[in-house]
Amino acid sequence: MNLLAFETSTRRLSVALWHYGERLERDADLPNGGSEIILPWVHELLAEGELTLSQIDGIAYGAGPGGFTGLRLACGVAQGLAFGLGRPVVGVGSLEVLARAAHEATGAKKVFTCFDARMNEVYSAAWLLRDAIPMQVLPPAVSAPGEVHVPNGTDWLGCGDGFVSYFDALGGVLGETLVHVRSDIFPTAGALAALAARRFARNDGVDAAKAAPLYVRDKVALTTAERLAKGGVR
Repeated sequence: MNLLAFETSTRRLSVALWHYGERLERDADLPNGGSEIILPWVHELLAEGELTLSQIDGIAYGAGPGGFTGLRLACGVAQGLAFGLGRPVVGVGSLEVLARAAHEATGAKKVFTCFDARMNEVYSAAWLLRDAIPMQVLPPAVSAPGEVHVPNGTDWLGCGDGFVSYFDALGGVLGETLVHVRSDIFPTAGALAALAARRFARNDGVDAAKAAPLYVRDKVALTTAERLAKGGVR
Protein backbone atom coordinates (compact mmCIF):
# COMPACT_ATOMS: atom_id res chain seq x y z
CA MET A 1 0.00 0.00 0.00
CA ASN A 2 1.26 3.45 -0.96
CA LEU A 3 0.03 6.40 1.09
CA LEU A 4 0.66 10.11 1.40
CA ALA A 5 0.23 11.68 4.83
CA PHE A 6 -0.02 15.31 5.94
CA GLU A 7 0.26 16.51 9.53
CA THR A 8 0.07 20.27 10.07
CA SER A 9 -1.90 20.64 13.30
CA THR A 10 1.00 22.41 15.06
CA ARG A 11 3.72 24.81 13.90
CA ARG A 12 5.56 21.74 12.63
CA LEU A 13 4.83 20.90 9.00
CA SER A 14 5.25 17.20 8.24
CA VAL A 15 4.69 15.17 5.05
CA ALA A 16 5.34 11.46 4.57
CA LEU A 17 5.24 8.80 1.89
CA TRP A 18 4.35 5.31 3.11
CA HIS A 19 5.41 2.45 0.84
CA TYR A 20 4.42 -0.94 2.25
CA GLY A 21 5.78 -0.16 5.70
CA GLU A 22 8.73 1.94 4.58
CA ARG A 23 8.56 5.66 5.33
CA LEU A 24 10.07 8.70 3.67
CA GLU A 25 9.48 12.00 5.45
CA ARG A 26 9.95 15.74 5.28
CA ASP A 27 9.35 18.03 8.22
CA ALA A 28 10.27 21.53 9.29
CA ASP A 29 9.39 24.11 11.89
CA LEU A 30 7.30 26.61 9.95
CA PRO A 31 5.31 28.81 12.34
CA ASN A 32 4.07 31.01 9.48
CA GLY A 33 2.51 28.23 7.47
CA GLY A 34 4.17 26.23 4.70
CA SER A 35 1.47 25.90 2.08
CA GLU A 36 3.96 26.90 -0.61
CA ILE A 37 6.25 23.92 0.03
CA ILE A 38 3.86 21.11 0.87
CA LEU A 39 3.25 20.02 -2.74
CA PRO A 40 6.93 20.35 -3.76
CA TRP A 41 7.70 18.05 -0.84
CA VAL A 42 5.18 15.54 -2.19
CA HIS A 43 6.97 15.50 -5.55
CA GLU A 44 10.35 15.16 -3.84
CA LEU A 45 9.18 12.19 -1.78
CA LEU A 46 7.60 10.49 -4.79
CA ALA A 47 10.83 10.91 -6.75
CA GLU A 48 12.87 9.59 -3.83
CA GLY A 49 10.54 6.60 -3.50
CA GLU A 50 10.53 6.05 -7.27
CA LEU A 51 6.76 6.29 -7.39
CA THR A 52 4.26 8.36 -9.34
CA LEU A 53 1.22 10.11 -7.93
CA SER A 54 -1.05 7.66 -9.74
CA GLN A 55 0.44 4.83 -7.66
CA ILE A 56 -0.84 6.33 -4.41
CA ASP A 57 -3.63 4.23 -2.90
CA GLY A 58 -4.88 6.63 -0.23
CA ILE A 59 -4.32 9.97 1.49
CA ALA A 60 -4.13 10.54 5.25
CA TYR A 61 -4.34 13.80 7.15
CA GLY A 62 -4.00 14.90 10.75
CA ALA A 63 -7.58 15.76 11.64
CA GLY A 64 -6.89 17.80 14.77
CA PRO A 65 -7.44 19.31 17.18
CA GLY A 66 -4.88 22.00 16.55
CA GLY A 67 -4.39 25.34 14.84
CA PHE A 68 -7.30 26.14 12.53
CA THR A 69 -5.08 27.24 9.64
CA GLY A 70 -2.91 24.14 9.86
CA LEU A 71 -5.88 21.79 10.07
CA ARG A 72 -7.45 23.34 7.00
CA LEU A 73 -4.14 23.04 5.14
CA ALA A 74 -3.70 19.30 5.76
CA CYS A 75 -7.35 18.51 5.13
CA GLY A 76 -7.51 20.69 2.03
CA VAL A 77 -4.39 19.23 0.42
CA ALA A 78 -5.48 15.67 1.23
CA GLN A 79 -8.94 16.35 -0.13
CA GLY A 80 -7.66 17.97 -3.31
CA LEU A 81 -5.24 15.16 -4.10
CA ALA A 82 -7.83 12.50 -3.28
CA PHE A 83 -10.42 14.13 -5.55
CA GLY A 84 -7.93 14.31 -8.39
CA LEU A 85 -6.81 10.72 -7.99
CA GLY A 86 -10.17 9.24 -7.08
CA ARG A 87 -8.69 7.80 -3.90
CA PRO A 88 -10.08 7.49 -0.35
CA VAL A 89 -8.94 9.55 2.62
CA VAL A 90 -8.47 8.83 6.30
CA GLY A 91 -8.31 11.44 9.05
CA VAL A 92 -6.52 10.54 12.27
CA GLY A 93 -6.73 12.62 15.43
CA SER A 94 -3.58 14.66 15.92
CA LEU A 95 -3.32 13.91 19.65
CA GLU A 96 -3.38 10.21 18.76
CA VAL A 97 -0.66 10.82 16.18
CA LEU A 98 1.37 12.64 18.84
CA ALA A 99 1.03 9.64 21.17
CA ARG A 100 2.37 7.36 18.44
CA ALA A 101 5.22 9.78 17.66
CA ALA A 102 6.12 9.94 21.37
CA HIS A 103 6.17 6.16 21.55
CA GLU A 104 8.42 5.96 18.50
CA ALA A 105 10.79 8.54 19.99
CA THR A 106 10.94 7.22 23.56
CA GLY A 107 9.32 3.80 23.80
CA ALA A 108 6.79 5.19 26.31
CA LYS A 109 3.60 3.17 26.65
CA LYS A 110 1.64 5.68 28.76
CA VAL A 111 1.40 9.05 27.05
CA PHE A 112 -0.42 12.22 28.09
CA THR A 113 -0.67 14.48 25.05
CA CYS A 114 -1.23 18.22 25.29
CA PHE A 115 -1.42 20.97 22.67
CA ASP A 116 -1.53 24.71 23.26
CA ALA A 117 -5.07 25.68 22.17
CA ARG A 118 -4.45 29.43 22.63
CA MET A 119 -6.86 31.62 24.59
CA ASN A 120 -5.35 30.21 27.80
CA GLU A 121 -6.59 26.71 27.01
CA VAL A 122 -5.12 23.36 26.01
CA TYR A 123 -6.23 20.29 24.09
CA SER A 124 -5.37 17.12 25.99
CA ALA A 125 -5.89 13.35 25.95
CA ALA A 126 -4.27 10.24 27.42
CA TRP A 127 -3.26 7.03 25.68
CA LEU A 128 -1.95 3.54 26.43
CA LEU A 129 0.25 2.13 23.67
CA ARG A 130 -0.27 -1.53 22.80
CA ASP A 131 1.87 -2.89 19.99
CA ALA A 132 2.61 0.76 19.14
CA ILE A 133 -1.11 1.51 18.72
CA PRO A 134 -2.57 4.27 20.94
CA MET A 135 -5.58 3.15 22.96
CA GLN A 136 -7.64 6.05 24.25
CA VAL A 137 -7.78 6.42 28.04
CA LEU A 138 -9.01 10.02 28.20
CA PRO A 139 -10.69 11.45 25.07
CA PRO A 140 -9.55 14.71 23.48
CA ALA A 141 -10.87 17.67 25.43
CA VAL A 142 -10.34 21.41 25.66
CA SER A 143 -9.88 23.05 29.05
CA ALA A 144 -7.89 25.56 31.04
CA PRO A 145 -4.39 24.17 31.73
CA GLY A 146 -5.16 23.87 35.42
CA GLU A 147 -8.33 21.88 34.76
CA VAL A 148 -7.13 19.04 32.53
CA HIS A 149 -8.44 15.57 33.24
CA VAL A 150 -5.76 13.54 35.01
CA PRO A 151 -5.18 9.89 34.06
CA ASN A 152 -4.97 7.28 36.80
CA GLY A 153 -1.61 5.99 37.97
CA THR A 154 1.92 7.24 37.49
CA ASP A 155 4.77 6.96 34.99
CA TRP A 156 2.99 8.91 32.27
CA LEU A 157 5.06 10.72 29.65
CA GLY A 158 3.80 14.24 29.03
CA CYS A 159 4.37 15.55 25.52
CA GLY A 160 3.29 18.35 23.24
CA ASP A 161 3.70 22.11 23.04
CA GLY A 162 1.11 22.66 25.74
CA PHE A 163 3.90 21.97 28.19
CA VAL A 164 5.92 24.84 26.72
CA SER A 165 3.20 27.43 27.23
CA TYR A 166 1.65 26.15 30.46
CA PHE A 167 4.29 24.03 32.18
CA ASP A 168 3.64 25.33 35.70
CA ALA A 169 -0.15 25.11 35.49
CA LEU A 170 -0.08 21.61 34.02
CA GLY A 171 2.55 20.47 36.49
CA GLY A 172 0.42 21.71 39.36
CA VAL A 173 -2.46 19.48 38.27
CA LEU A 174 -0.62 16.44 36.95
CA GLY A 175 2.04 16.40 39.66
CA GLU A 176 3.54 12.96 40.23
CA THR A 177 1.36 11.48 37.49
CA LEU A 178 4.13 12.37 35.03
CA VAL A 179 7.50 10.67 35.04
CA HIS A 180 8.93 12.94 32.35
CA VAL A 181 7.94 15.72 29.95
CA ARG A 182 8.99 15.99 26.29
CA SER A 183 7.64 19.24 24.93
CA ASP A 184 9.90 18.88 21.89
CA ILE A 185 7.93 15.98 20.41
CA PHE A 186 5.43 16.87 17.69
CA PRO A 187 2.95 14.75 15.72
CA THR A 188 4.66 13.50 12.56
CA ALA A 189 3.33 12.46 9.20
CA GLY A 190 5.32 9.24 9.52
CA ALA A 191 3.46 8.29 12.70
CA LEU A 192 0.23 9.37 11.03
CA ALA A 193 0.92 7.15 8.01
CA ALA A 194 1.56 4.13 10.23
CA LEU A 195 -1.79 4.58 11.97
CA ALA A 196 -3.63 5.37 8.75
CA ALA A 197 -2.27 2.25 7.05
CA ARG A 198 -4.13 0.11 9.59
CA ARG A 199 -7.34 2.00 8.92
CA PHE A 200 -7.01 1.66 5.17
CA ALA A 201 -6.34 -2.07 5.65
CA ARG A 202 -9.71 -2.25 7.43
CA ASN A 203 -11.33 -0.40 4.53
CA ASP A 204 -12.01 2.60 6.76
CA GLY A 205 -11.13 5.09 4.04
CA VAL A 206 -13.89 7.50 3.03
CA ASP A 207 -14.70 9.62 0.01
CA ALA A 208 -12.73 12.84 -0.21
CA ALA A 209 -15.94 14.86 0.11
CA LYS A 210 -16.27 13.62 3.70
CA ALA A 211 -12.84 14.85 4.79
CA ALA A 212 -13.14 17.40 7.59
CA PRO A 213 -10.97 18.68 10.46
CA LEU A 214 -11.84 17.95 14.08
CA TYR A 215 -12.48 21.17 15.96
CA VAL A 216 -12.74 20.12 19.60
CA ARG A 217 -14.00 23.56 20.62
CA ASP A 218 -16.88 23.26 18.15
CA LYS A 219 -17.72 19.81 19.50
CA VAL A 220 -17.79 21.09 23.07
CA ALA A 221 -19.95 24.06 22.06
CA LEU A 222 -22.37 21.79 20.21
CA THR A 223 -22.62 19.39 23.15
CA THR A 224 -23.40 22.31 25.47
CA ALA A 225 -26.00 23.71 23.09
CA GLU A 226 -27.68 20.30 22.78
CA ARG A 227 -27.76 19.93 26.55
CA LEU A 228 -29.31 23.38 26.99
CA ALA A 229 -31.88 22.65 24.29
CA LYS A 230 -32.96 19.62 26.30
CA GLY A 231 -33.36 21.68 29.45
CA GLY A 232 -29.96 20.89 30.89
CA VAL A 233 -27.77 23.24 32.89
CA ARG A 234 -24.43 24.74 32.11
